[in-house]
Amino acid sequence: MIESSARWLTAVESQRLVAKGELDPQEVVRAHLDAIDRYDGQIHAFIHVDREAKTAAGATVAVKDSQPVKGMPYTYATRSWRERVADEDAVGVARARSAGAAILGKTNLPELAASIGTNNELFGPTHNPWRHGYTPGGSSGGSGAAVAAGMCSVAVGGDTGGSIRIPASCCGVVGLRPTPDRIPCEEVDVTVLQSRGPMARTVDDARWLFSVMTETREGLVRYRRDRRIGFTADGAHPACAAAARRAADALEAAGYRMEEMTWDPDPVTEGYGTVRRASMASFPADLSTFGAGIQKLAAEGRDLKAMDYFHAFEKATEAANRAVGLPLQTRLDFILTPTLGLPPMRIEDVPAFLGEDWARYVRFVLPVTFARVPAISIPAGVHEGLPIGVQLVGRFAEEYDLLQLAKELEGMPGFGFRRPPAVDG
Repeated sequence: MIESSARWLTAVESQRLVAKGELDPQEVVRAHLDAIDRYDGQIHAFIHVDREAKTAAGATVAVKDSQPVKGMPYTYATRSWRERVADEDAVGVARARSAGAAILGKTNLPELAASIGTNNELFGPTHNPWRHGYTPGGSSGGSGAAVAAGMCSVAVGGDTGGSIRIPASCCGVVGLRPTPDRIPCEEVDVTVLQSRGPMARTVDDARWLFSVMTETREGLVRYRRDRRIGFTADGAHPACAAAARRAADALEAAGYRMEEMTWDPDPVTEGYGTVRRASMASFPADLSTFGAGIQKLAAEGRDLKAMDYFHAFEKATEAANRAVGLPLQTRLDFILTPTLGLPPMRIEDVPAFLGEDWARYVRFVLPVTFARVPAISIPAGVHEGLPIGVQLVGRFAEEYDLLQLAKELEGMPGFGFRRPPAVDG
């Protein structure tokens, strides 16, 4: 096998070939390092690469720079931590390493993960592998771009306000936001909104990395296709709505029962704005070193009263439970939406964090976050040469059930990963 073909192997397939003695596991590392050399000068997905990375399994993992990897930079893309180096692995990273994966490097993100694009004053912008000058989404944009460009087998992202699902949709890859705390985290999250999860080119690879990072296995499931799926595309750009409608039609043709539902994300969006401003103000770093946008949000957060925070949090959670949690608990097995309200945009057009245009962009991911249930973004074709994704939402802690549905949709015509032409060399 030549190294260029090893670059696009799935993690599951490369491990199978290694186990059969048909592939040198280091060939995968070499292939991904070569791809980084060829393409990352333009994409800027990585902020650090370990050129001595070793794998026993034949899989490489890139890690968002909001999570620690021993001996690697741990900057959160902020000047306060420019020189910080992690002295231990995050739990999920350590488990991936123990499974024989090579931890290939750290990927770019916006400062403090506070944007739906990926740009910062330390490392500059990450570009979408599908089109230079366009955002890969955020905040796990470096991870999404690295996976889409074939510069790693899989990657790890983090998702509070959609930060795995947004770049998965923009880059045309699979992104799983597990139920919060399914993958342990060294950071204290009093909101229980944060989730770490896999980004991959296939659902099978996302399932593998999720299994490794959670130390769980899929049990025996009697899978039925007569289950009920709620569907909405309210307020989405026509291209995003059309992709979700295609998914709904395909699943209905396969035997699922579709149910139209309404979608009002505004109470959740407003509450999240308050919660996020408070988190910016309480970040354990020198606020004076932050960029202008983060300093503004932090200043607004410092002016909040405790009751402002609690009322906003309660309002957002209650609205999310009405929209997402209660339907899943009472009448629906899954929910289907567009992942994003808008297609990928130029880097300079990425809207300000917590602004009006930002709210339309994240209208489908935020209510799911506050409902604290798992969700996955699946590639659903392209619009004007840029990827579009659809979001599948499952019941609390039932990731493997959700992954089975995602696998089925992935295999239907018009869905699943496509190689970006610009990097398919």
